[in-house]
Amino acid sequence: MYRGFFSCLLIVGTLLCGRASGEQYRIDSAHAFVTFSIAHFASGKARGSFKDVSGSILYDEKDIANSSVEIVIKTASINTNVEARDTHLRSPDFFDVAKYPEMTFRSRRIEHKGDNYQAIGDLTIHGITREVAMPFRLSGPFKDPLPIGQKRLLVEASLKIDRRDFGVSWSRVMDSGGLFVGNEVTIDINVEAYIPKPSAG
Repeated sequence: MYRGFFSCLLIVGTLLCGRASGEQYRIDSAHAFVTFSIAHFASGKARGSFKDVSGSILYDEKDIANSSVEIVIKTASINTNVEARDTHLRSPDFFDVAKYPEMTFRSRRIEHKGDNYQAIGDLTIHGITREVAMPFRLSGPFKDPLPIGQKRLLVEASLKIDRRDFGVSWSRVMDSGGLFVGNEVTIDINVEAYIPKPSAG
């Protein structure tokens, strides 16, 4: 009985170690761009971005399935280049940033999708969490040419969501019958991530 018990522990330990075999990268906030677009005035487009993006990537170069990603976006950092609109987007009509200061994505698993990959995970916006599939393309790892020579990854991802699925439904119906603000949102993510250099001592 004890032999079987210890064998199970060994198997579980091996699996856990295998899933932790990747390298831990930190998303470089200076090179992290999360942008979005949404229908505006029925046939037009409104575009914006978030300035405060952070997170981490665990990357296993030998087996992508052992990798994971976590992205944290501060909702108050939204920017559409129109101050009055940004103020409205921060209000309870939209992101309600005082109550929900962050939106996050945390992967559950990484899969191959054609020549690229997709991250299946939990997207949380406005306090509501939904599972989404986020296709992405990966470049690297490589060492940057700067004197510090950090090891880096480049990740590009894109997905479409219905904002109503996350409790964000404010809009107005125009005289033409179209919506002042559309419901489908396209989100594009372009980030660099790096392995921090060990601190001296």
